Amino acid sequence: MPHAGPSDRPTTPPPRAQENLDLTPEQVKRVEINRLRAKAKQREREQTAPSSSTPNANNKRPLGVVPATSTSPTAPAKLRRDSRLGKYFEYDLSKMVNSKGGFLVEDGKEVDADLRAKEKERERQRALQNLDPPMFLDPSLNPKCQDCQSVDIDQTYKKVFGCLVCNKCKNDKPERYSLLTKTECKDDYLLTDPELRDQELMPHLLKANPHKSTFANMMLFLRYQVEDFAWKKWGSPEALDAEYERRTAEKKKKKNKKFEESLKELRRRTRETVWQKRKDQEHKHVFGVVERGVDGVGKQVRPRQLGSSFVPPLYLEPFNAGRCGALDMAELASTQEHERLETSLDVEQLDANLFRSKYLFLPANARGVYGGQVISQALVSATKCVDPAYGLHSLHCYFLLSASPAIPILYNVERVRDGRSYVTRTVKAIQGGNIIFTMMCSFQKPEPEQPFHQIPIPPNVPHPDTCDDVEMPYVKLLQHEDLHPEVRGYGERYVEDRRKSPIAIKAAGIVPTADGSSLHMYWFKAKNIPKYEASFQKCMLSYLSDSQFIGVVRRTLGLNALVQGPKRLVMITTLDHSIWFYNDTFDCGDWLLYVIQTPRSGSGRGVVQGRMYTHDGTLVAVTSQEGVVRAQLTDTPRAPNVPMPKM
Repeated sequence: MPHAGPSDRPTTPPPRAQENLDLTPEQVKRVEINRLRAKAKQREREQTAPSSSTPNANNKRPLGVVPATSTSPTAPAKLRRDSRLGKYFEYDLSKMVNSKGGFLVEDGKEVDADLRAKEKERERQRALQNLDPPMFLDPSLNPKCQDCQSVDIDQTYKKVFGCLVCNKCKNDKPERYSLLTKTECKDDYLLTDPELRDQELMPHLLKANPHKSTFANMMLFLRYQVEDFAWKKWGSPEALDAEYERRTAEKKKKKNKKFEESLKELRRRTRETVWQKRKDQEHKHVFGVVERGVDGVGKQVRPRQLGSSFVPPLYLEPFNAGRCGALDMAELASTQEHERLETSLDVEQLDANLFRSKYLFLPANARGVYGGQVISQALVSATKCVDPAYGLHSLHCYFLLSASPAIPILYNVERVRDGRSYVTRTVKAIQGGNIIFTMMCSFQKPEPEQPFHQIPIPPNVPHPDTCDDVEMPYVKLLQHEDLHPEVRGYGERYVEDRRKSPIAIKAAGIVPTADGSSLHMYWFKAKNIPKYEASFQKCMLSYLSDSQFIGVVRRTLGLNALVQGPKRLVMITTLDHSIWFYNDTFDCGDWLLYVIQTPRSGSGRGVVQGRMYTHDGTLVAVTSQEGVVRAQLTDTPRAPNVPMPKM
């Protein structure tokens, strides 16, 4: 079948058969001229018309394109932006003059050609570094493996470690060419961190940590290089093994020692806890003090809830009457322990800020625990919660309730402030769920270079060896056979208590002053104690400071517990107590002079001030105390007057 050309295809309108027309030459010429003009106009339209108007291969004209600006009703509607696409900016790319090489830069800011050139140069250098070195046609010029003379060299080993080894030898000889971590070098070859970080001394390869990307990079070392350096450092492999065994044995010894100490401490705590639980479960029955009424019948009375010192009863029972067996055993154990001053101050630590008393001392003729012991135990608890670089310089405390010797006292320490120069602690003593005592104490870093002054020691103070003990008047009084039983019982208890006391007290006399008052002086010393550090010495001095202190008010007023009338003492107890320390070199095992003066008393109260000097005249502490001192206001007869010793 012959191929049909474009002219053989049907056209619209279909061609008409040519008819024989008789045209004149003039008409034929005119038809030809019109035809040529039509063709010229057709070519002109084709040149000015858009490409879409050009007939396609099928000799068909495309559909007419209606411009968007046309007002024709058949004009297409303007496209609307899809709201789901969010905000975007339309750029007319046909109007862009300089595309800046495809980089988005700020208007008016050109790309730095020098910077671009430097970056390209760095990229080229990095590419050259990552490239393997060229291979030479001459075999003698190529680097060879130091074991098998192969030219297949591991370029990483060559670049980092300077080691010529092929991949085959590296895999076949791990005992020589394997990589070690920094931890393995430290543990197995006893190398230090500065040695391993020195790149010239110990070349190493940095590699990303496989455990986590945020961890530090791994440092890998070549085994034979590590071994060569270790042999040089320790002398030989045998010397390295000996050092490794020595360190291993030392670590094991320290670990066993720590374990044994922990086990020993656990056994001690367990033993003390079991013992304490058993002691707490024991019944300790305490009878109140018996007071004999007007009708001669004795009645038990509850202890007065005031202070810590001596509260004299109106009439006292004999020395060993009116108490149950449980109380006798408790007092016996307490008496045996309180004879040692360091034991009386000892407390058990239950928690970081919680302590418990071990032994409590009930003085003769008193209804509560000795206040100096409560002060000192609270101070020991506070000192254990302070950095040893700070030394105690002052304390201020209040006695709220009397303490029973049958129940341990809990000391709760509150860390109020930790400064650069001063540290403050507060201690609350709790017994039976009640707060019986509070203390605030302050610690200071010593400043010995600062200037100082002091009130000198009183002149002509008798030497302690020439002074009598404070119980000596009672000892002499007890030698009288016609002594009243009440006075004899009182004196016997007092002498026995002073004999077992851990502190020795001697009366140094009473000196009148120019202002009409008097200075009461006593020599104090702790019995049979070794030399302790300054912090514990201050705790022992606090124990001493509460003795013979508020009693100066009683002596100044001329009150006595065993007489009748307005001079009869019915109550004396401590309300508050303060101490200021100004020396760290004193020793409570040596004699200390306690100078006491009372500036004022009245309204059932009295205040005393004291100064403590060493034997060479150094003022080490200043004290102050206020207490309740009450006399009998009525002359109700209760018992005949009895002779009393002059105190």
